[in-house]
Amino acid sequence: DMRGRRRRGARLKSSGRLFNDWLEKSRADLALLTTEFATGPYPYAGIPWFSTPFGRDAIITAWQVLWIEPRLAKGVLAYLAEHQAEEVSAFRDSAPGKIMHETRKGEMTALGELPFGRYYGGVDTTPLFVALACAYAERTGDLTFIDDLWEALQAAVAWIEHFGDSDGDGLIDYARGADTGLSNQNWKDSEDSVFHADGKFPDGPIAVVEVQGYAFAAFRGMADLARRRGETDNAERWAAKAEHLRKTVEERFWMEDKGFYAMAIDGHGQPCRVRGSNPGHLLFCGLPSPERAAKVAQTLLSNVFHNGFGVRTLAEGEPRFNPMSYHNGSVWPHDTAICAMGLARYGHRDGVVRMTSGLFETAAHYEMRLPELFCGFPRQPGEPPVAYPVACLPQAWAAGSAFMMLQACLGITVDGWAGEIRIQEPRLPIGIDSLSIENLGVGDKLTDVSFEHVGRHVTVQAGRRSTVPILTRC
Repeated sequence: DMRGRRRRGARLKSSGRLFNDWLEKSRADLALLTTEFATGPYPYAGIPWFSTPFGRDAIITAWQVLWIEPRLAKGVLAYLAEHQAEEVSAFRDSAPGKIMHETRKGEMTALGELPFGRYYGGVDTTPLFVALACAYAERTGDLTFIDDLWEALQAAVAWIEHFGDSDGDGLIDYARGADTGLSNQNWKDSEDSVFHADGKFPDGPIAVVEVQGYAFAAFRGMADLARRRGETDNAERWAAKAEHLRKTVEERFWMEDKGFYAMAIDGHGQPCRVRGSNPGHLLFCGLPSPERAAKVAQTLLSNVFHNGFGVRTLAEGEPRFNPMSYHNGSVWPHDTAICAMGLARYGHRDGVVRMTSGLFETAAHYEMRLPELFCGFPRQPGEPPVAYPVACLPQAWAAGSAFMMLQACLGITVDGWAGEIRIQEPRLPIGIDSLSIENLGVGDKLTDVSFEHVGRHVTVQAGRRSTVPILTRC
């Protein structure tokens, strides 16, 4: 069964033996963590602390491997749709249409002392669910599955539009319903992970910047799907919502003096003028203008963020910065990979190559298995990255990071609607002279693609059996 799981999706092989080991170890870890439900495959978050279904983790993991194995995204979407909230509950932080944060078993959960039997306290999981469904449709052209999922998608969008904007200011925000829930409900969900420039914690409801990017991607993606389904009114309404949200973020979060986006807006409408890695997720969603994206990219690649191995969750020098903290200065591979995809989206491919090299060298220090996170101390010559003592190992979205980093380097996407592969300004990781992709599924066809260094350039060539158009822009 394990061997069968590892064979799913496209096969990747490079000229680098250790790089191949990293890819194979990552694939093996994903296979290890994936459980088969009636709805399809679903990756548990990590071992030993989070060996259970999480919404956000599974969505990000499925997105990381979407380009080589879309079946995982289909299983994740089907499972989460089946567990979508139907009622308002302050204890469970649930409301109709909201997507699950996590589900756990245990004595305190069974007795109702904790809400995590099925808990919905994640502000980002619902827009991420919608955005992944749109990305899956674009990757596969599978409109039949989207039709089956449409009712759940509409309910999720309704949650974003109504319950997600609790104070009516046009931003998606959160405030926990009961003291037993999570105080912060974005991916950085430590109680001290969102704060003002003076170190004080903000009053709620809190609107963190990256969630606005997810909602932007969700609205824009739903507008496209609605057009394809012939729902013109919905398409126009959701496209307008996306554009309004984009303008709101640009107006309210941008800090001109810092050339960066604020981490959050508090319940009084005041920005948390702190530089975290959060705006890298905005780039991933394509929200910022090219000029502002370039400033964000430059900052993320600077020494205050990039410690030589990956992107810190918080810039060095900010209040509460601590390289040994869980969310305030540590490095999370999945966060670095999302930032890298954001940089790639705006054409900063050389920075992506640098980020990929750092994560690959980190994996080499951990027997080719990236941990959930590691400490954000600056890289020192001859010294390995400093381990975070209780990190999950293996962890799903850490393992999936290898594939998202590689996609960002190669500049490869699959257009399922057009039935073609698009490659833009490809790069190969440092030390890799060639890389081949075999059995890449495009619709009902399989194709092979190879990349090779020729001088300073990377050439792209289709395999002999390929009948899929490959559009390349070098």
